[in-house]
Amino acid sequence: MIKFHPSEQHLVQYAMGELSPAMLMMVGSHVDMCPTCQMHLRDVEEQLCQKAFGQRQVPLAQLDEEAMLNAIFQSSVKPSAASSAPLETLSLEGKRFKLPATLARNGDRIGPWSKMLGKMWRAPIEIGSGETLNFIYMDQGAQVPEHTHRGFEATLVVNGVFNDESDEYRDGDFVLLDGHHKHTPQTQHEDCLTLATIDAPMHFTSGLSRLLNPFSSLFLK
Repeated sequence: MIKFHPSEQHLVQYAMGELSPAMLMMVGSHVDMCPTCQMHLRDVEEQLCQKAFGQRQVPLAQLDEEAMLNAIFQSSVKPSAASSAPLETLSLEGKRFKLPATLARNGDRIGPWSKMLGKMWRAPIEIGSGETLNFIYMDQGAQVPEHTHRGFEATLVVNGVFNDESDEYRDGDFVLLDGHHKHTPQTQHEDCLTLATIDAPMHFTSGLSRLLNPFSSLFLK
């Protein structure tokens, strides 16, 4: 069961196409995975249609998320020569992860995996908007040092489970944190694939990890 969802404001902004490219993909991927938010989004879209067109209903199929994403990306990203066929699974170290539809349709924007600290890997998603959007893979027993945020950090669990001091997060959970939060994400007996975006470097707060702060901007690349 998905416990953590985007706010109603995010769903309204998503329906109106007012989110940034990174957050549009984050929220869209969560909606792909979450029946509760799919129903909520339909209600939001119907209310917006009634406001815009009075009593005349507009079929929800006409609200084309893929066209909306492409219109945003085309303004800043060169068209890819790769096939437009959806990338249904993402592979790493012999493991395969099923992608939500929004991510599958944008598979040609996913860059190569690179090793991070400890038992973690990262693959960027090229959105060309000045934002950062990455797949972050945490193997069993991985841990990100305790940190807070100079801006915001949004995380979507695509597959697996991780926890911090506050809770446990599983497939489909959407977590939004800012400078009021401090946490230590980690995996235990399962691995975890997440989609994450931050708009400013993280600030490490504990022990020797504070020595990483001069290099924290690397997490934005």
